[in-house]
Amino acid sequence: MTAESVKQHSHWPVPPQDGYTVDDLFTLPDLPPHTELLDGSLVFVSPQRRFHFLVIDLLVNGLRSSLGPEFSVEREMTVVLDDRNGPEPDISAVRADAVTGLDQTRFRAEDVLLAVEVVSPDSESRDRTTKPLKYASAGIPNFWRVEQNGTTGGPVIHVYELDPMTKAYVHMGIHRERIKVDKPHAIDIDLAAVGGL
Repeated sequence: MTAESVKQHSHWPVPPQDGYTVDDLFTLPDLPPHTELLDGSLVFVSPQRRFHFLVIDLLVNGLRSSLGPEFSVEREMTVVLDDRNGPEPDISAVRADAVTGLDQTRFRAEDVLLAVEVVSPDSESRDRTTKPLKYASAGIPNFWRVEQNGTTGGPVIHVYELDPMTKAYVHMGIHRERIKVDKPHAIDIDLAAVGGL
């Protein structure tokens, strides 16, 4: 294959000089599913591992069981932080009144009460550093980072709360067998229930 034939068959979007905006994220044709926007750059995600899928299912079900009707638990929905940042947390707990209908594609940062990221090999830096900083700067009050305990172990959840004075997250604890917290609401989830690990 020649360089010319690669050029003819390539359909990669060419970024604008100042980067993409959230509007671009929702209007560019043929973007792969779960594309995120960070600092004006499009981020494509790799296929997820079974651990990722199982933990998201466990936490979504647990959060829906724990949280009252004033919350809506959302899976893989874009959260608009500003004009150049539209990440897609694995899970978000949002205000129920922010839900507009079945065609909704995004939430505003001020509607998100909890953002959860399940760390994957391709997202380690984004999930551990980049996204928490951006979520905190946008004022999202609670953040959970979920790691796998070794290659065959269950989930380990790092819980963070926003310090409103510094607009930075404070590490509140690590949960392995069960997560029991009181923010953004009373939550109690048995983490040992992740089956098939």
